[in-house]
Amino acid sequence: MRDVPPVLAGIKASMQHMSQRQQVLAQNIANSETPGYRGRELEAPDFSSLVQGAGGTPRVAAPRVMLTDAMQGLGAVQPAGANGVIFDTDIAETKPDGNNVTLEDQLLRMGELQADFTAMAGLYRKQMDLMRKALGRSG
Repeated sequence: MRDVPPVLAGIKASMQHMSQRQQVLAQNIANSETPGYRGRELEAPDFSSLVQGAGGTPRVAAPRVMLTDAMQGLGAVQPAGANGVIFDTDIAETKPDGNNVTLEDQLLRMGELQADFTAMAGLYRKQMDLMRKALGRSG
């Protein structure tokens, strides 16, 4: 099996994260009128392993809090389950029914996500073009 270049592994991880984030944002939009629903967000991916694999060392690592038995004994619960889904902390307002999803914020995030995805797809195409040229093949 051949090694995947770190830049392609990073693009793949980023695009997978964006796909999962789109699902989370879509759930927020779908539940924007559900009483008591709390908006969710997806944790940003940790690319430090790609930096380490390229011979560098990461300078900053995202803190990760794991729910322990003692925390559960005190009544703590995992916010939204697995896959890095967490409660959204960037809240503009909370409605009287307890719902804190602002449709406008979610739509802005979807627009940003679309722009990020377009940028990653462009980087992927550029990398593929460079690899074709390096191998002496034309598009």
